[in-house]
Amino acid sequence: MGKLTVPWRLAWRRRYHKYLNYSHPLVRKHFDPDACGWAFGMNVFDLVEWRKRNVTGIYHYWQEKNVDRTLWKLGTLPPGLLTFHGLTHPLDPSWHVLGLGYTNVDQKLINSGAVLHYNGNSKPWLKIGMEKYKALWEEHVDYSHPLLQQCNFH
Repeated sequence: MGKLTVPWRLAWRRRYHKYLNYSHPLVRKHFDPDACGWAFGMNVFDLVEWRKRNVTGIYHYWQEKNVDRTLWKLGTLPPGLLTFHGLTHPLDPSWHVLGLGYTNVDQKLINSGAVLHYNGNSKPWLKIGMEKYKALWEEHVDYSHPLLQQCNFH
């Protein structure tokens, strides 16, 4: 296989320069600011390839380099973009439907998607969640589960 598989649906919108500090020489030296990013919240990994390429070690390397928060400020996406740079290939966009947490999504895509991804700030379990997508999420939630009883989900 040779590469790890990640969704690539938002690549045309999300570029590395949105997440990384290109005034830092380490970032500038290794990464193209116009490189395409992806939705790091949902991935499919070949774990044999992961071990072969020491992905955990790469991730720790970038975390250690950013202890002073000069490479990126906050979030899980920037270290993911650095770690998996050059190790990915795209999935068919219809497989992974994005945007249910911040924008309108075509109902045909939702109906045909294998994975619905509530990326963005308006998660369905939050009060600010987009009402029209909450039912899609709620049909798969067991509100009687003890852990959910401890949280303010609804």
